[in-house]
Parts: sequence; structure tokens; C-alpha cells
Amino acid sequence: LASAACFVLALDQLTKWIVRQKLGLQTEEYVVLDGFFRFVHWGNTGAAWSQLRDNNKLLAVFSSSAIFALWYFRRHFEYQRRAGQLALGLLFGGILGNLSDRLVHHHVVDFLRFYWITRTGQEVGFPAFNIADSAICTAVGILILLSWSASPTQPSAASKAAKGE
Repeated sequence: LASAACFVLALDQLTKWIVRQKLGLQTEEYVVLDGFFRFVHWGNTGAAWSQLRDNNKLLAVFSSSAIFALWYFRRHFEYQRRAGQLALGLLFGGILGNLSDRLVHHHVVDFLRFYWITRTGQEVGFPAFNIADSAICTAVGILILLSWSASPTQPSAASKAAKGE
């Protein structure tokens, strides 16, 4: 758990540092694949898809609370399994990466931008995101898969009756 969290946090902060050094905030971009992918430097004071924009302090409090709650309730998240530890590590690292941005820069640095150009020339795309966001989404996906694959420790009365027990 700690290794995954530290790796995500370090990679997230390193990539954001590079973006801050190379691209001006909101003003510059680097096209990697024209019409599909580019690096940008966008500041997000909101949550996913800029929801709750300009509520950076509230979101920092929420992130801090989430860290403490997840740590306290970690045993409920398949913590004993390796995949559960990895998922929680990704989650902690991602939340800490974005939280540190909120505290230091007063916004989250987003820089990965996928998009396409329509026939009419209009750009349509996915909101910019970062390594921390990717880690959080991956962690949630792993935790959902683990919850679906978890076998109950005690068979229910209904399943016993169905088996004729």
C-alpha cells in the first residue's frame, strides 16, 4: 500500500512539475498527436470535470477527510488481498497528489488532454486530467472488481435452502 501510494505521489508531482516548467498556465500546449492528444497546463479549482469550480478550500477539506476515513475503514476494502492493497495505495497516492496541488498551488494541475476534431472543425474532448486522477479511477475500478469477486464468508439461508441443506 505505502509503496504504491509513494510511487503514484512521486510520479504525479514529477509530471506536474515538468508541465509547470515547460508550459504556461492556460496559455501553452504541446500537440503530441494532432487531432487526438496534447499536453496542456490547466488549473482546476474544482473536482472532476471542474464541478464545484472555485471551491478549492472545501475540496481540500473533503480530500483530507477522505484520506483519514479511507485509512480508518481500510479493512473494509479487501485490504488483505494484494489487489486491495494496490487499489488503496493508488487511491491514497492520487488523493495526496491532488491535495498537495490544492494546498501549494491553489488548484490541481491537469495536463493530459484527449480530443478529436469533428467534420465541422469543432474540437470535442475529454476533460484534461493528470496521473493522480488516473490512479484514483484505476483504484475505484479495482475495488469494484474486488467487491464483485468477493465470496461471502458465510452462505446465506437462501443459498443453503437452494442447495437443499
